[in-house]
Amino acid sequence: MDILVKDIVKSPKLEIYYKEIENIILDERRKREKFYREIKEDDKVEFINGEVFLNSPVKSEHNIIAVLLSRLISTYVDKNKLGYVGFDKILISLSRNDYEPDICFFNKEKSDNFHSKQMQFPAPDFIAEVLSPSTEYNDRVIKFEDYAVHRVDEYWIIDPETKIIEQYFLKNEIYELSLKSDNGIVKSKAVTDFEIPIIAVFSEDENLKTLKNILNK
Repeated sequence: MDILVKDIVKSPKLEIYYKEIENIILDERRKREKFYREIKEDDKVEFINGEVFLNSPVKSEHNIIAVLLSRLISTYVDKNKLGYVGFDKILISLSRNDYEPDICFFNKEKSDNFHSKQMQFPAPDFIAEVLSPSTEYNDRVIKFEDYAVHRVDEYWIIDPETKIIEQYFLKNEIYELSLKSDNGIVKSKAVTDFEIPIIAVFSEDENLKTLKNILNK
């Protein structure tokens, strides 16, 4: 049991805390139902801890990185029939929050159950988020914990400014840093044998070379 929960359980205010938390949860549920009713297919929006976050347009560098990585991982997954890759506006609905990650991957066991009209998706096996000033806190703190709790096996945080990829693997519902680098090779575990040069996520020329290698293997 979490240390904070243990302290609350021992507190004489337990019943008061319970009622306050129950009211918060009920209020969030009403807001979330409203969010589902009002969300449109072309919206880039998330529901996090009871608040609706309408994401602002991204800078060109952010979009380029997301497109380059998506191109590589989608080609690899499709070629090897490993599952399904979601890009940009795939709504991931977890127990409390709803996110639209930049890139996510679902293994074949999960994706075989998807249908063409589906708008909400379960926790994926892999997620990559490209940082921006307005989303960095959520990506590094809230999503970091939430993705781990919901057993997203692998999480990449990509920094456009430093051109660094941070790669985290899940261990006992906690992410452990496996790699943090702006050079060399990054190899996925969630996407079986997917392996690319880090520079291919930031350089169009290197991306095309890597894409050709994937197609020719």
